[in-house]
Amino acid sequence: MKSRIATGVVSALALIAAAGCNLPGKPKAGPEVPRPEEVMSFDKLYGDNCAGCHGVDGRNGSATNLANPKYEAWIDDATLRDVIAKGEKESLMPAFALESGGVLTDQQIDALVKGMRERWKKGDAFGGDTPPPYRATHAGDAAKGKSVYAIACARCHGMTREQPGKAGTILDGSFLALVNEQTIRTTIVPGRPDIGEPDWRGHIPGRAMTDDEVTDVSAWLMSQKPVLPGQPYPNTNQLSGKPGDEPPSAIKK
Repeated sequence: MKSRIATGVVSALALIAAAGCNLPGKPKAGPEVPRPEEVMSFDKLYGDNCAGCHGVDGRNGSATNLANPKYEAWIDDATLRDVIAKGEKESLMPAFALESGGVLTDQQIDALVKGMRERWKKGDAFGGDTPPPYRATHAGDAAKGKSVYAIACARCHGMTREQPGKAGTILDGSFLALVNEQTIRTTIVPGRPDIGEPDWRGHIPGRAMTDDEVTDVSAWLMSQKPVLPGQPYPNTNQLSGKPGDEPPSAIKK
């Protein structure tokens, strides 16, 4: 009896030894899914976090044309990193840094900046011309900005929401609710070659826009943002936003 038990134990041990690492329930050797913070591939990081808005190859997205060499020449490394890490307030650009509530480590943000520079930054993108600075240096004058819009933008985008130009309207309240002054500035200065939008030198016939003009027109466009964008209430542009000034359908009965 004891001999049979001993033989059975030896046989079982032999089977386990023969099985080696292929024990029931143990994963087989092969590619493993890395932890999120260990992903450092630019293609993976960009595809998962940027491509949905900026396009799969940095262009033809709903947001900034990152593959535009003029944009890459205009924004410096520190500012580009800051935009990715902290986002842009009052726009659709979210913050991606962990400390700002995002999902990317500092090293991953550095990998994104490095990858964008390596792929899309090219030589002297401005041909020796000096563009207005990335950030406005002073507050814009909306009243002056309306006049600038009329000569620099209206022929393509129209002067009112109701009468869009050949490139559509940028005065729609729902659109303006999704952008801020920096978004407008970032579209005007380096342009959007992927959608046919010229840089700051191609808006006014015969000359480039000045820094003040870019700042003023951005301020005027933001002044056109409705108080309640996207809401189906009449005369929403006239609402003050103060208590007691709610549209009729919002008043509790």
